[in-house]
Amino acid sequence: MVEDPRWAAIEDLAQCATDATLARLGLEPSLFEISVLACNDARIAVLNEDFRGKPRPTNVLSWPSQERGAVIDGEMPMMPQVGPDNELGDIAIAYDTCAREAAEAGKTIGDHAIHLLIHGTLHLLGFDHERDRDATLMEGLETEILGKLGIADPYRNETGH
Repeated sequence: MVEDPRWAAIEDLAQCATDATLARLGLEPSLFEISVLACNDARIAVLNEDFRGKPRPTNVLSWPSQERGAVIDGEMPMMPQVGPDNELGDIAIAYDTCAREAAEAGKTIGDHAIHLLIHGTLHLLGFDHERDRDATLMEGLETEILGKLGIADPYRNETGH
């Protein structure tokens, strides 16, 4: 769903990011569904407050359809099985924050949006970055998937999320 018209290319960016992420993890992209809300900072700030208690904009939010996270730090989460309900969850991405972060990092908004959508898709699949080894696993996958898409490692010059 496109709420902010500045997200003109969001469908192509989302398809690219979600397909690449699912394929890397051995999942057939056509068998799973992910909903994406392309919005602005005002909308994502409301969502961030409602769901995380943080009354400020953020770049991307994810709501997995079910908990899949690994119990042990650094282990792979339980991958979804194909069944009657193949909805993996929802992702919201904010144009204003994405554009600002891309400009600050000297990246195109498209490349940064793909990174954020990969990040969000990994969250839907149970990956997280709260614990050290989980973060290493998740960031490694992001970097690998982005590399296959010809996008530079976003963590090379960053100090964190």
